[in-house]
Amino acid sequence: MRAHNWLAFDTSTDVLSLGVARGDRLWTQTLPGGAQASSGLIPAVLAMLAEAGLTLPQLDAVVFGRGPGSFTGLRTACAVAQGLAFGADIPVLPVDTLLAVAEDARFEQCQAGHIQSDAPLTVLALLDARMDEVYSAAYRWQPTTEVGEPVQGNWQEVSALQVSAPEKIHSPQDKPVLLAGNAFAAYGERLPQGPHCVALPTAAALLRLAPALWAQGLAVPADQAMPLYIRDKVANTTAEREALKAQAQALAATRAAANP
Repeated sequence: MRAHNWLAFDTSTDVLSLGVARGDRLWTQTLPGGAQASSGLIPAVLAMLAEAGLTLPQLDAVVFGRGPGSFTGLRTACAVAQGLAFGADIPVLPVDTLLAVAEDARFEQCQAGHIQSDAPLTVLALLDARMDEVYSAAYRWQPTTEVGEPVQGNWQEVSALQVSAPEKIHSPQDKPVLLAGNAFAAYGERLPQGPHCVALPTAAALLRLAPALWAQGLAVPADQAMPLYIRDKVANTTAEREALKAQAQALAATRAAANP
């Protein structure tokens, strides 16, 4: 099987996570997110690609966290992914941020020895949605590896993406269930109770998910790099209008950087 080259980033939270995979080699970086992501992402991407010895056209796809998450962050990610992929004539690979949270939690808990890598696991992924609400979704990890081979598996959705008050989140009936995300400090005992860990939609998690999503044919043309929202919108707030303006500026800057 041919080794893949990927660029991945997520700006859906207060953290900007960036990564590049060149075959089996991996480069990752964590930077401040939020308002700083729109100005810092493109220079960081170009620097990391240079460090990995890759150019944009050598990538198989640009992998990005499509949401749910911060409105401004998602627009930034989509604009940059679209601009880079369009300029290099490569596709984009959108990934649900809550799935990336589940993968981040599974991997880190395995590395720490808290769970077995070859055992089934259900993760209830939780991200702070602000406004006294939480984004949530549950996923089940099912190992598919034969005895004696490196552990592999696939994720299946157990409960669909939703946004709700913390008290209205229902933990799946599967056992065991691991709660994972960044909502614990803000909502504490208002969340479902059980074993939990802090996890984020990191670039490393996106890169681990990418091969399976690519094999499923989920890569799309650059102009289809769209955010995933699960809140109903009646009208754009002033902040959101500013975010849309910033998206247009980021897209223009990205295309200029990709085509010097």
